[in-house]
Amino acid sequence: MFSHRMQDELPILVEVRRGAITESRHRGAIVIAEPNGDLITKLGDDTLITSTRSTIKPIQAIPFVTSGAADHFAVDERELAVVCASHEGEPIHTETVAGMLARAGLDETALRCGAHAPYSAETAKKLETAGQPFRQIHNNCSGKHTGMLMTAVLRGFTLDDYVSAEHPVQCEIIRTFVRLAGLDEDIPSAIDGCSAPTFGVPLSSLAVAFARLVNPMDQDATVAQATHRIVAAMINHPEMVGGTKGRFDTELLRAAHGKLICKIGAEAVYSVGVLPGDRFPRGAGIALKMEDGSYRGLGPTVVELLSQLGVLTEDEVALLATYHHPVIHNHRSVSVGEVRALFDLKS
Repeated sequence: MFSHRMQDELPILVEVRRGAITESRHRGAIVIAEPNGDLITKLGDDTLITSTRSTIKPIQAIPFVTSGAADHFAVDERELAVVCASHEGEPIHTETVAGMLARAGLDETALRCGAHAPYSAETAKKLETAGQPFRQIHNNCSGKHTGMLMTAVLRGFTLDDYVSAEHPVQCEIIRTFVRLAGLDEDIPSAIDGCSAPTFGVPLSSLAVAFARLVNPMDQDATVAQATHRIVAAMINHPEMVGGTKGRFDTELLRAAHGKLICKIGAEAVYSVGVLPGDRFPRGAGIALKMEDGSYRGLGPTVVELLSQLGVLTEDEVALLATYHHPVIHNHRSVSVGEVRALFDLKS
């Protein structure tokens, strides 16, 4: 069993400046790993235990493919991408999820993710103006849950308790995850915001899992084929992973032009899988955690990290300028400061 300790003093990754004054700092840890489990580099404690949250949605989707459910229900790439998503709850997402549920003979009452307002402010406002309630299908995790339900339908499993940690669908998900992460099945678990299980793992293991997601070199053929399909779906349909505009996952996927996949998780945990290429011939997995759970430092950290690693070109980094160096404006729209990354991988 893992220790749940937080290192006393993680390195400062990001600072918030107002003029020449440093107002705040965000500490965190970063791990970069190869698919063979070796660490490439790190900042901070690579043994730091973090909750996986939504970062592992692409991995949770693997049994949906390996079970045959994706093929049985004729799921296309856009639909597979929404199974991996923390989506905005826009019509392109909710209509896609509704169509998938219908093909499985279900509707959104089968979901156990709970309802929340769409992340898309525009969509939420339209619903409020029309007097329509926020529904489970608007939940950012409804695609993931639909994949779980479709798997359960195909396999003849019970549906009411599909989010239970003891349910066969969840048991297969954890087996898949620990194999990719190089862990035993005896890992800490808890209940996520959407009621499905989430896991507590060392940051290094999360990085290894994403390295193997983009390069499943030692996985069996069925899993390898599934990961290739999932990676392609996320790269080809970034709008389904996040939203049509203004979502970091989506904009990073677009800017990277097929070089990586990425996934955000609650409490500012983030994972990236860099596909094999010139910079990393065998690919690489990246996992990072902002210690205070603040999203404010996440974009600057991720973009700066990928820039320093040489994964993103200068032009690609420029496309992400609003995330790389967010500008702070006052109530008169005057630029008064910025959020910027401080770390140097070479130091």
